[in-house]
Amino acid sequence: MNHVTKICLGAALSFVTMVPVAHADEFKLSSNQRISCSRGLSPGKLNTATCKSYVYLFNVKTSEYFRCQMSLALTRDNKEVINVQTDGGCTKKARIFDTDSNYSFDAAETEPPNTNSFFGPGGYAVWASDNTTRKIRGCIIIASGLGSDVSKCLDMTSE
Repeated sequence: MNHVTKICLGAALSFVTMVPVAHADEFKLSSNQRISCSRGLSPGKLNTATCKSYVYLFNVKTSEYFRCQMSLALTRDNKEVINVQTDGGCTKKARIFDTDSNYSFDAAETEPPNTNSFFGPGGYAVWASDNTTRKIRGCIIIASGLGSDVSKCLDMTSE
């Protein structure tokens, strides 16, 4: 298990370093990371475990964000680990607010395909607030099932 942990940490660090260079204090990780794993049996008594995780990296000045996802597949028999594969990357998403300021951010995703994901892999919600004013915006992004995501945002009032 220690071997798998080291591989996951190394892969996660390599994805974060792919994000364009900016001031270190402008980017914050969302506090809502998730990991999900599945297991399966392969021919010849091989066991395979596949784990996926995601995180959001948010620019607190511009409100642009990156969705980063990684996966790790581990195959073993009764005696040793035979194969370990990792994959993933970060995708840049649009700004949530039009102007620069000082923002906070968090995100949540639906579970892997299940009864809550009508059109495939489901979707995610992002929330951002302007720390200099009482401005909050919530966005829901879902897979349309037609090759593109549908995204709608709504400004909240806090009176």
